[in-house]
Amino acid sequence: MTALRPHSLTLTGRFVQLQPLGSAVLPDLHRAIARPEVFAAGFGGGPASLHRDVDGFIQWADTYFQWESLPYVVRLLGGAHDGDVVGTTTLGDIDVVNESVHLGWTAYDPRVWGTAVNAETKLLVLGTAFDNGFGRVKIQADAINERSRAAILGIGATFEGILRRDRPRADGTWRDSAVYSILADEWPAVRAGLEARLGAFESRFVSYRSLRKAGPGGTISGGGPQSGVRSGVNGGSAPDLPEAAPGAAPGSTRAAAGFDAERNAGADTSQ
Repeated sequence: MTALRPHSLTLTGRFVQLQPLGSAVLPDLHRAIARPEVFAAGFGGGPASLHRDVDGFIQWADTYFQWESLPYVVRLLGGAHDGDVVGTTTLGDIDVVNESVHLGWTAYDPRVWGTAVNAETKLLVLGTAFDNGFGRVKIQADAINERSRAAILGIGATFEGILRRDRPRADGTWRDSAVYSILADEWPAVRAGLEARLGAFESRFVSYRSLRKAGPGGTISGGGPQSGVRSGVNGGSAPDLPEAAPGAAPGSTRAAAGFDAERNAGADTSQ
């Protein structure tokens, strides 16, 4: 199938709705992701890129996001926080000739880490890419961001390798990028794994987690969820974190590492 550029349309799931990102929503996005624990994981060029003030964040966003591509804002659906902006993601570097696209520029409010938000966002955006004929979707993260890398593997992506000295961080150091991909013929299994993960969430909507103070480097060390608590991975606790469903498709078998990564590091704060 020849790839077609997707239309910038609203994507609606059970827990989240993705809308085209516009400048008017940037103050809301600032409230959601302009946090040390988000940028500590490498998002946006790392901690030196973080702007706590709204005006500075808007200026940064103007040059950071691929506005000519397909950037989305992620909103919650239903519950007490219906309509809240909780993150962003983008289909960028769109190459219809070579049927490839890059899923990145992804970050979420720490209060929704470890919930259904990342899994459903990935399901909606990946579905858009493959439904429009793309054969390869790239996902990447800073090579030092082990938790984000585990989260990417957790959705069923395949590790391709490391791009050394790939791009400068905001502090002037150089980043190595860990590159992953999902191919069109792998998508049915990845989709089934994501659907199994979402199907295991008992709640009808996402509740915010209450977070403890960030530890060294801005990493959240824990924090009790507001609802749906059960034992998490490696002895931790997290909201509504189902294990891989019996008989689930390949990709969901790595969900344990992915869930723990999402709980602690923002579910691939990546570009």
